[in-house]
Amino acid sequence: MAFPFMILVFLFSYLPLYGWVYSFYNFRPGIPLSETEYVGMQWFKSMFSNPTQTAEVMRVLKNTMAMSSLGILTSFLPVIFAVFLSEMRSARFKKWVQILTTLPNFISWVLVYSFAFMLFSVDNGLINHILINLGLTDRGINFLASDSHTWLSMTLWGLWKGLGWGAILYIAAISGIDQEQYEAARVDGAGRFRSIWHITIPGIMPTYFVLLMLTIANFINNGLDQYFVFQNAINKDHIEVLDLYVYNIGLLGSNFSFATAVSMLKSIISIILLFFANTLSKVVRGESIV
Repeated sequence: MAFPFMILVFLFSYLPLYGWVYSFYNFRPGIPLSETEYVGMQWFKSMFSNPTQTAEVMRVLKNTMAMSSLGILTSFLPVIFAVFLSEMRSARFKKWVQILTTLPNFISWVLVYSFAFMLFSVDNGLINHILINLGLTDRGINFLASDSHTWLSMTLWGLWKGLGWGAILYIAAISGIDQEQYEAARVDGAGRFRSIWHITIPGIMPTYFVLLMLTIANFINNGLDQYFVFQNAINKDHIEVLDLYVYNIGLLGSNFSFATAVSMLKSIISIILLFFANTLSKVVRGESIV
């Protein structure tokens, strides 16, 4: 039964690794690889021997790690949200809250940016209209082109989009807790908050820890779509993560070989982080995740 999925993994995860061969050539589009100059490890060496390229790689690494770290620091919010949802008495209200908070996950980042543009654009944005009408400012503020708090704003947009979806697994974990534990707690005089602290939270901690370990293992892969639609000339220094940097220098800058080398570096770091997360899981939980 797993064989069809193994085929999909091979086709979309392992077969594309053949493209790593481009990092050893000075590839130019339209020229067959057999006629392309072989340069060996030149692109890998240039990442550390060329001060300009080294500074660029370190800059995007810093952006990637900063925003991934903020994502990990806010990973407890879906847990709290799931606990609050499970404690809602009104089933209808609970259903509507869950639908409205899960729906943004299925909206593309292009539509999210369109929504952000309607709210924060300089000329027609709702927020600027409110600020001007209240007399708090004389002219529109260009929120989207600002480089202030770029990491934080990207984290907040990601949190808004993924909060409801991230809580689903924790809601499932809560529903799997033995209800007799809550009944026994009520008999012993425990209130709702005592039951949450001593039963619900310990019951979902294994799920939270496994997801946290997988997040750490995937630390360097924080996506492309969100940062691609929000990037501009002003905030580029702080919004450009590794995936976006590979896209910019590869497809826009036509330096496919160097982009492939940077992408390989990202994969190596991800593998190292995966083994680190697996070791941490063995030490803390006594179980490995791979």
